[in-house]
Amino acid sequence: MFKVLFRAEIVGAENVPAAGPVILCCNHTSNFDPPFVGSYLERQIHFMAKEELFRIPGFGWIVTQLGAFPVKRGGVSKESIKLALTHLREGHMLAIFPEGSRKNAGGMGKKGAASLALRSGATVVPAFIEGGYKLFRRTTVTYGKPVDLSEFDGGSSEQQEAATEKIMEAIRSLSRVKKNTATN
Repeated sequence: MFKVLFRAEIVGAENVPAAGPVILCCNHTSNFDPPFVGSYLERQIHFMAKEELFRIPGFGWIVTQLGAFPVKRGGVSKESIKLALTHLREGHMLAIFPEGSRKNAGGMGKKGAASLALRSGATVVPAFIEGGYKLFRRTTVTYGKPVDLSEFDGGSSEQQEAATEKIMEAIRSLSRVKKNTATN
């Protein structure tokens, strides 16, 4: 569907490990982002979705089949954190949008991805989606090289903030628009 409707272009899929725990950290601009970011990878992807989506008849079943699990807005519940850690400990891939919501696109990241990565030892792979999902216009997802978080071994709040900023910078660095503007 994405290939036809949005002329999907995939860049850097080889940067996503084929096995082991992975946290795919991506910018967030559309409700299409969760399925789009994982559609072209060989692995099942799991992601948190606002719990209200699971209350919509039929739609809750669909997002569950796509790998989603519910999270309370305004703060992540202990159940969601435990389930995310379980997925990672079982060697699965988790997509997280550190901006938190589409309204915060381009803003500061939340510490959840860094916290989960530091607690689980998962590989963090940045990703960036651009193109705006305009019909029959190109939408691109770029997967970057894994982010090395080994310098943040203690996991204190300050280290989580620094690790979050490192992840956010890796995500932003993948923007082709930013790169093209810088070279012109």
